[in-house]
Amino acid sequence: MKRAVMIVWSMLLAGCAAQQATPAFAPEQPATRQLADARTRADLHTQLGAGYFELGNYQVALESLQEALRAEPNYAPAHNMLALVYMQLGEDVLARQSFERALQINPMDSDANNNFGWFLCQRKRYDEAMKYFMIALKNPLYQSPDKSYVNAGICSRDRGDNAAALRFFEQALKLQPAQPSALYHLADMAFRRGQVGESKEYMVRYSRTGAPFSAEALWLALRIERARGDHQAEASYGQQLRKNFPNSPQTQALLDRQFE
Repeated sequence: MKRAVMIVWSMLLAGCAAQQATPAFAPEQPATRQLADARTRADLHTQLGAGYFELGNYQVALESLQEALRAEPNYAPAHNMLALVYMQLGEDVLARQSFERALQINPMDSDANNNFGWFLCQRKRYDEAMKYFMIALKNPLYQSPDKSYVNAGICSRDRGDNAAALRFFEQALKLQPAQPSALYHLADMAFRRGQVGESKEYMVRYSRTGAPFSAEALWLALRIERARGDHQAEASYGQQLRKNFPNSPQTQALLDRQFE
Protein backbone atom coordinates (compact mmCIF):
# COMPACT_ATOMS: atom_id res chain seq x y z
CA MET A 1 0.00 0.00 0.00
CA LYS A 2 2.89 2.38 0.76
CA ARG A 3 4.22 1.58 -2.72
CA ALA A 4 0.81 2.35 -4.20
CA VAL A 5 0.72 5.72 -2.44
CA MET A 6 4.17 6.57 -3.78
CA ILE A 7 3.14 5.58 -7.31
CA VAL A 8 0.08 7.83 -7.20
CA TRP A 9 2.17 10.67 -5.78
CA SER A 10 4.69 10.21 -8.59
CA MET A 11 1.85 10.36 -11.10
CA LEU A 12 0.68 13.63 -9.59
CA LEU A 13 4.16 15.10 -9.93
CA ALA A 14 4.49 13.76 -13.46
CA GLY A 15 1.11 15.26 -14.34
CA CYS A 16 2.25 18.69 -13.17
CA ALA A 17 5.44 18.41 -15.18
CA ALA A 18 3.57 17.31 -18.31
CA GLN A 19 1.16 20.21 -17.99
CA GLN A 20 4.00 22.71 -17.67
CA ALA A 21 5.72 21.23 -20.71
CA THR A 22 2.67 21.54 -22.98
CA PRO A 23 3.44 24.11 -25.70
CA ALA A 24 1.25 27.17 -25.97
CA PHE A 25 0.21 26.24 -29.51
CA ALA A 26 -1.24 22.82 -28.58
CA PRO A 27 -4.32 22.18 -30.76
CA GLU A 28 -6.60 21.22 -27.83
CA GLN A 29 -9.34 23.59 -26.72
CA PRO A 30 -8.11 25.21 -23.47
CA ALA A 31 -11.41 24.69 -21.64
CA THR A 32 -11.56 20.99 -22.58
CA ARG A 33 -7.95 20.45 -21.58
CA GLN A 34 -8.51 22.27 -18.31
CA LEU A 35 -11.51 20.08 -17.47
CA ALA A 36 -9.55 16.94 -18.32
CA ASP A 37 -6.65 18.06 -16.14
CA ALA A 38 -9.02 18.79 -13.26
CA ARG A 39 -10.60 15.33 -13.55
CA THR A 40 -7.16 13.68 -13.66
CA ARG A 41 -6.00 15.52 -10.55
CA ALA A 42 -9.24 14.75 -8.73
CA ASP A 43 -8.88 11.07 -9.56
CA LEU A 44 -5.24 10.88 -8.52
CA HIS A 45 -5.82 12.72 -5.24
CA THR A 46 -8.77 10.41 -4.55
CA GLN A 47 -6.55 7.37 -5.09
CA LEU A 48 -3.92 8.95 -2.88
CA GLY A 49 -6.52 9.58 -0.19
CA ALA A 50 -7.73 5.99 -0.45
CA GLY A 51 -4.15 4.79 0.00
CA TYR A 52 -3.64 6.84 3.14
CA PHE A 53 -7.03 5.69 4.41
CA GLU A 54 -5.92 2.06 4.08
CA LEU A 55 -2.75 2.93 5.98
CA GLY A 56 -4.83 4.44 8.79
CA ASN A 57 -3.47 7.95 8.20
CA TYR A 58 -6.87 9.63 8.24
CA GLN A 59 -5.69 13.22 8.51
CA VAL A 60 -3.56 13.01 5.38
CA ALA A 61 -6.34 11.07 3.63
CA LEU A 62 -8.72 13.90 4.49
CA GLU A 63 -6.34 16.49 3.08
CA SER A 64 -5.84 14.51 -0.14
CA LEU A 65 -9.58 14.13 -0.68
CA GLN A 66 -10.23 17.79 0.01
CA GLU A 67 -7.59 18.56 -2.60
CA ALA A 68 -9.42 16.26 -5.03
CA LEU A 69 -12.62 18.22 -4.48
CA ARG A 70 -10.84 21.52 -4.95
CA ALA A 71 -9.79 20.22 -8.35
CA GLU A 72 -13.31 19.02 -9.19
CA PRO A 73 -16.07 19.72 -6.64
CA ASN A 74 -18.51 17.29 -8.31
CA TYR A 75 -16.22 14.26 -8.37
CA ALA A 76 -18.46 11.57 -6.83
CA PRO A 77 -15.71 9.02 -5.93
CA ALA A 78 -13.96 11.68 -3.83
CA HIS A 79 -17.18 12.40 -1.91
CA ASN A 80 -17.68 8.65 -1.35
CA MET A 81 -14.13 8.21 -0.08
CA LEU A 82 -14.42 11.32 2.08
CA ALA A 83 -17.54 9.83 3.66
CA LEU A 84 -15.57 6.71 4.60
CA VAL A 85 -12.91 8.83 6.29
CA TYR A 86 -15.53 10.80 8.23
CA MET A 87 -17.23 7.52 9.11
CA GLN A 88 -13.97 6.17 10.55
CA LEU A 89 -13.46 9.39 12.52
CA GLY A 90 -16.95 9.14 14.02
CA GLU A 91 -18.18 12.26 12.21
CA ASP A 92 -21.58 10.81 11.35
CA VAL A 93 -23.20 14.03 10.13
CA LEU A 94 -20.35 14.83 7.76
CA ALA A 95 -20.19 11.20 6.61
CA ARG A 96 -23.87 11.16 5.75
CA GLN A 97 -23.63 14.48 3.93
CA SER A 98 -20.73 13.19 1.83
CA PHE A 99 -22.52 9.93 0.98
CA GLU A 100 -25.63 11.85 -0.01
CA ARG A 101 -23.59 14.23 -2.15
CA ALA A 102 -21.87 11.33 -3.93
CA LEU A 103 -25.25 9.74 -4.70
CA GLN A 104 -26.76 13.04 -5.75
CA ILE A 105 -24.04 13.30 -8.39
CA ASN A 106 -24.25 9.63 -9.41
CA PRO A 107 -27.29 7.78 -8.00
CA MET A 108 -26.19 4.47 -9.54
CA ASP A 109 -22.69 4.46 -8.03
CA SER A 110 -22.67 0.94 -6.58
CA ASP A 111 -19.69 1.52 -4.29
CA ALA A 112 -21.29 4.62 -2.77
CA ASN A 113 -24.66 2.84 -2.39
CA ASN A 114 -22.98 -0.15 -0.74
CA ASN A 115 -20.91 2.02 1.60
CA PHE A 116 -23.88 4.18 2.58
CA GLY A 117 -25.89 1.03 3.23
CA TRP A 118 -23.16 -0.25 5.54
CA PHE A 119 -23.04 3.10 7.32
CA LEU A 120 -26.79 2.89 7.94
CA CYS A 121 -26.68 -0.78 8.96
CA GLN A 122 -24.08 -0.06 11.64
CA ARG A 123 -26.46 2.52 13.04
CA LYS A 124 -29.33 -0.02 13.06
CA ARG A 125 -31.26 1.74 10.30
CA TYR A 126 -31.86 -1.60 8.66
CA ASP A 127 -34.67 -0.79 6.23
CA GLU A 128 -32.77 2.14 4.77
CA ALA A 129 -29.57 0.12 4.60
CA MET A 130 -31.18 -2.71 2.66
CA LYS A 131 -32.58 -0.24 0.13
CA TYR A 132 -29.08 1.00 -0.72
CA PHE A 133 -27.62 -2.52 -0.93
CA MET A 134 -30.34 -3.44 -3.42
CA ILE A 135 -29.66 -0.33 -5.52
CA ALA A 136 -25.98 -1.27 -5.62
CA LEU A 137 -26.87 -4.77 -6.83
CA LYS A 138 -29.09 -3.47 -9.64
CA ASN A 139 -26.08 -2.09 -11.49
CA PRO A 140 -24.95 -4.76 -14.01
CA LEU A 141 -21.50 -3.14 -14.13
CA TYR A 142 -20.89 -3.48 -10.38
CA GLN A 143 -17.54 -5.26 -10.04
CA SER A 144 -17.97 -6.66 -6.52
CA PRO A 145 -21.65 -7.50 -5.92
CA ASP A 146 -20.63 -10.25 -3.49
CA LYS A 147 -19.71 -7.50 -1.00
CA SER A 148 -23.20 -6.04 -1.05
CA TYR A 149 -24.72 -9.51 -0.61
CA VAL A 150 -22.44 -10.08 2.40
CA ASN A 151 -23.32 -6.70 3.89
CA ALA A 152 -27.01 -7.39 3.34
CA GLY A 153 -26.53 -10.74 5.09
CA ILE A 154 -24.80 -9.18 8.08
CA CYS A 155 -27.50 -6.53 8.28
CA SER A 156 -30.19 -9.22 8.18
CA ARG A 157 -28.46 -11.18 10.96
CA ASP A 158 -28.25 -8.05 13.09
CA ARG A 159 -31.98 -7.48 12.74
CA GLY A 160 -32.71 -11.13 13.58
CA ASP A 161 -33.72 -12.34 10.11
CA ASN A 162 -31.50 -15.40 9.81
CA ALA A 163 -33.43 -16.83 6.85
CA ALA A 164 -32.72 -13.74 4.75
CA ALA A 165 -29.12 -13.67 5.97
CA LEU A 166 -28.62 -17.26 4.85
CA ARG A 167 -29.93 -16.45 1.36
CA PHE A 168 -27.70 -13.41 1.02
CA PHE A 169 -24.54 -15.25 2.15
CA GLU A 170 -25.27 -18.16 -0.19
CA GLN A 171 -25.80 -15.72 -3.07
CA ALA A 172 -22.43 -14.14 -2.29
CA LEU A 173 -20.78 -17.57 -2.52
CA LYS A 174 -22.42 -18.23 -5.88
CA LEU A 175 -20.69 -15.14 -7.21
CA GLN A 176 -17.45 -15.60 -5.28
CA PRO A 177 -16.95 -19.13 -3.83
CA ALA A 178 -13.97 -17.94 -1.80
CA GLN A 179 -15.77 -14.99 -0.19
CA PRO A 180 -14.26 -15.11 3.32
CA SER A 181 -16.89 -13.06 5.16
CA ALA A 182 -19.74 -15.14 3.74
CA LEU A 183 -17.92 -18.36 4.68
CA TYR A 184 -17.29 -17.13 8.23
CA HIS A 185 -20.90 -16.12 8.80
CA LEU A 186 -22.26 -19.35 7.35
CA ALA A 187 -19.89 -21.29 9.62
CA ASP A 188 -21.03 -19.29 12.63
CA MET A 189 -24.71 -19.72 11.80
CA ALA A 190 -24.29 -23.48 11.30
CA PHE A 191 -22.44 -23.77 14.63
CA ARG A 192 -25.20 -21.90 16.43
CA ARG A 193 -27.71 -24.34 14.93
CA GLY A 194 -25.68 -27.23 16.35
CA GLN A 195 -24.50 -28.38 12.91
CA VAL A 196 -20.85 -28.77 13.83
CA GLY A 197 -19.85 -30.78 10.75
CA GLU A 198 -21.26 -28.20 8.35
CA SER A 199 -19.66 -25.41 10.36
CA LYS A 200 -16.31 -27.18 10.14
CA GLU A 201 -16.64 -27.47 6.34
CA TYR A 202 -17.20 -23.75 5.99
CA MET A 203 -14.22 -22.97 8.23
CA VAL A 204 -11.98 -25.24 6.16
CA ARG A 205 -13.05 -23.30 3.08
CA TYR A 206 -12.46 -20.05 4.97
CA SER A 207 -8.90 -21.08 5.85
CA ARG A 208 -8.20 -21.83 2.18
CA THR A 209 -9.09 -18.29 1.10
CA GLY A 210 -5.91 -16.97 2.68
CA ALA A 211 -7.86 -14.37 4.66
CA PRO A 212 -6.27 -13.60 8.04
CA PHE A 213 -8.01 -15.10 11.04
CA SER A 214 -9.64 -12.44 13.18
CA ALA A 215 -10.25 -12.96 16.89
CA GLU A 216 -13.85 -13.90 16.04
CA ALA A 217 -12.77 -16.46 13.43
CA LEU A 218 -10.19 -18.03 15.77
CA TRP A 219 -12.76 -18.23 18.57
CA LEU A 220 -15.25 -19.93 16.29
CA ALA A 221 -12.65 -22.37 14.96
CA LEU A 222 -11.58 -23.18 18.54
CA ARG A 223 -15.15 -23.94 19.64
CA ILE A 224 -15.78 -26.06 16.55
CA GLU A 225 -12.75 -28.23 17.37
CA ARG A 226 -13.78 -28.38 21.01
CA ALA A 227 -17.22 -29.65 19.97
CA ARG A 228 -15.58 -32.20 17.66
CA GLY A 229 -13.28 -33.40 20.43
CA ASP A 230 -10.07 -32.44 18.60
CA HIS A 231 -8.15 -31.12 21.60
CA GLN A 232 -4.91 -30.61 19.68
CA ALA A 233 -6.56 -28.33 17.12
CA GLU A 234 -8.47 -26.59 19.92
CA ALA A 235 -5.22 -25.88 21.75
CA SER A 236 -3.59 -24.60 18.56
CA TYR A 237 -6.37 -22.09 17.93
CA GLY A 238 -6.27 -21.07 21.58
CA GLN A 239 -2.55 -20.39 21.36
CA GLN A 240 -3.04 -18.24 18.25
CA LEU A 241 -5.87 -16.33 19.92
CA ARG A 242 -3.85 -15.55 23.04
CA LYS A 243 -0.78 -14.57 21.01
CA ASN A 244 -2.41 -12.43 18.31
CA PHE A 245 -5.33 -10.94 20.25
CA PRO A 246 -4.34 -10.90 23.92
CA ASN A 247 -6.76 -8.11 24.88
CA SER A 248 -9.78 -9.31 22.89
CA PRO A 249 -13.08 -10.34 24.51
CA GLN A 250 -12.60 -13.76 22.89
CA THR A 251 -9.28 -14.28 24.69
CA GLN A 252 -10.87 -13.24 27.96
CA ALA A 253 -13.70 -15.72 27.37
CA LEU A 254 -11.10 -18.42 26.71
CA LEU A 255 -9.25 -17.61 29.94
CA ASP A 256 -12.55 -17.67 31.82
CA ARG A 257 -13.50 -20.99 30.15
CA GLN A 258 -16.73 -19.47 28.86
CA PHE A 259 -17.27 -21.35 25.62
CA GLU A 260 -20.99 -20.72 25.15
